[in-house]
Amino acid sequence: MIWESLWLTFKLAFVTTILLFLLGTPLAYWLSRTKTRSKPIWEALISMPLILPPTVLGFYLLVAFGQSSFLGSFLQNLLGLNMVFSFEGLVFASIIYSLPFMIHPIQAGFSGLPIHLKEASYSLGKSKTITFFKVLLPNIKPALLTGIVLSFAHTIGEFGVVLMIGGNIPSETRVASIAIYDEVESLNYAAANQLSLILFVISFAILLGVYLLNNNTFKSFWK
Repeated sequence: MIWESLWLTFKLAFVTTILLFLLGTPLAYWLSRTKTRSKPIWEALISMPLILPPTVLGFYLLVAFGQSSFLGSFLQNLLGLNMVFSFEGLVFASIIYSLPFMIHPIQAGFSGLPIHLKEASYSLGKSKTITFFKVLLPNIKPALLTGIVLSFAHTIGEFGVVLMIGGNIPSETRVASIAIYDEVESLNYAAANQLSLILFVISFAILLGVYLLNNNTFKSFWK
């Protein structure tokens, strides 16, 4: 049961991180360049998961996608997609909950780029698409790595959101954080300790790797 929960947890984190990267990178670029008056509103909405209790977000997702709601019924009847108490629901909730962890580092990376990089690319006849992928993205690799790793690590540690929208279904929505909670409630501290220690070590290793890669101590560390 422990390894089953771990597998489901990392599967969720992997899928969520990929989708967040694909959705969050262009959104972060737009936020770093736009001058629209609605920018603070968008930034506030994206940052809400940082301060909003996870159970609040999970509750509203549960209401929005429940069988009795219009949206939930629409997805179920048209696409056969059940967003409540399913892995798909966990992915959607995780994307929303971890969105600022992907957006903020990448937005900061784009904002820190000198404007002449883009102008030089345009002056050489490069299109906006080529400039974005061949010039801008390669120059914010540390920001991209930080966003990816923080989103992955944050998804691993989710509890309130996944519990509200996914419940506690073995092999389907019972991720590691929920499994730990169950073991503690059952006074099975040995199993809870084993699972907690695994997550602690993996999370620490992931974050340590990011900090080593993103600063100059990485090279000296291996000398």
